[in-house]
Amino acid sequence: MDIEVYFEEGAKVNARLGKHVVKTDQKEHGGGEDSAPAPFDYFLISLATCAGIYVKVFCDKRGIDSSKIRIMQKHRNDPQTRKLIGIDLDIILPDGFPDKYREAVLKAGDQCAVKRLLKDPPEIEVRAVSS
Repeated sequence: MDIEVYFEEGAKVNARLGKHVVKTDQKEHGGGEDSAPAPFDYFLISLATCAGIYVKVFCDKRGIDSSKIRIMQKHRNDPQTRKLIGIDLDIILPDGFPDKYREAVLKAGDQCAVKRLLKDPPEIEVRAVSS
């Protein structure tokens, strides 16, 4: 699956993936208009939504209503460098969620493919090629 990146005015950088277009922009203080999430925001979103699909599939397979389950992703940054140093994913289960599945739903969310990739990252090579 290839991703094609193209540019618009200002700080807008978009990606085409198959029939989908993902729009990005920078915050106003970063020279953008804040008209879309920034690229790094999508990276963070991918982690939360990836865990979410694992939780949803787990619940769907067991006939558990997932409509009231929420995942809150919180970020820990180094106060000096502002570098991201940790990510916490809280799976918020509604009253009445079956006790026998509490640990299992946590394990399901923990299986997220994005999280697994971060633990064993691929090599990334940036090249300049002529068209």
